Amino acid sequence: MKNIISLLFFLAFFQSYSQDVIFSQNFLVPETLNSSFTGAIRSTKVGSVFKSQWRNSSLKTSSNFAFVDTWLEGYKTGIGISFLNQKESGSGYTFNQVSFNFAMAFEIGNSWFFRPSISSGFGMKSYGFQNLLLEDQINLNSNTTNTSSIDPILLNSQKSFFDFSSSVIFDNKDSWFGLTLRHLNKPNISLTEGGNIPLDIFMSIHAKYNLPVFQNYGTWLGSKSKIYVLANYMNQRTYGRLDLGLQYVFDDKFSLGMTMFTVPDKSINSLTSFLSTFIGLRAKGYRFGYSYDINTSKSISLGGIHEFSISYDFDINIRALNRYKCISFF
Repeated sequence: MKNIISLLFFLAFFQSYSQDVIFSQNFLVPETLNSSFTGAIRSTKVGSVFKSQWRNSSLKTSSNFAFVDTWLEGYKTGIGISFLNQKESGSGYTFNQVSFNFAMAFEIGNSWFFRPSISSGFGMKSYGFQNLLLEDQINLNSNTTNTSSIDPILLNSQKSFFDFSSSVIFDNKDSWFGLTLRHLNKPNISLTEGGNIPLDIFMSIHAKYNLPVFQNYGTWLGSKSKIYVLANYMNQRTYGRLDLGLQYVFDDKFSLGMTMFTVPDKSINSLTSFLSTFIGLRAKGYRFGYSYDINTSKSISLGGIHEFSISYDFDINIRALNRYKCISFF
């Protein structure tokens, strides 16, 4: 019975991790969500995000995202590379993916730009099935276990695949609207021989809109302050999620914000609600961010979710001269 329970656990865990990693700081580090931000500030930029979640459960998980991109002025294109890693401590599950991103920018008006992009990547999932004990490994006569199994349900410990995605952004100096479609080729992530489990397409519709609430205020604080409405609708398979929130930015140097969202929890047939708070700081080309997600549901306790981010803009002094028209985001 213990072996059956363990096997069911791994199968359920495999299904749950067919869903994409979602970072709470996708408005502070939008490269985690939309590849059209590749080279969007028309300079060379590097950054990373670290996420720690479900710390009070047996599925404690950590996720890491790192990227570097640059802008090729002569070709009006941005190129970059990103790396995603996720690890679950209880089962030994590990996911790694490296992606190559290519974006372009087209001016469609005096103040609006259209930025399409494509992303191709190579991913690999691995699981700790070495801890799984199957029936034919048990020898009752000698009270020993075999190290190998020929059970037909035995799963492969690794799965690699190619992935293809595309994104687009419409932006002006104050706001942007974007769409991301991942896994357009629906790669097979089945761990069984001859199996076929296509990775479901991930869709995100996101926006950051500047509310002109300080436009008519001539005060020092009003001239340096901005308020943004944040929205992000995501869907993958039967799972949907809507993030809504606000962000306050002062002098493009300090930022704080809050979003709320709910996610379906089928194990208890209810919705688990979260409140995400984040803060950002910019200084001499560096950007630092921290966010904390609070579980506001009383039905389940998974522990808080922490995220830390850092990025650096190599050409901050050039952009300060207003030499380039580039996307506005903090």
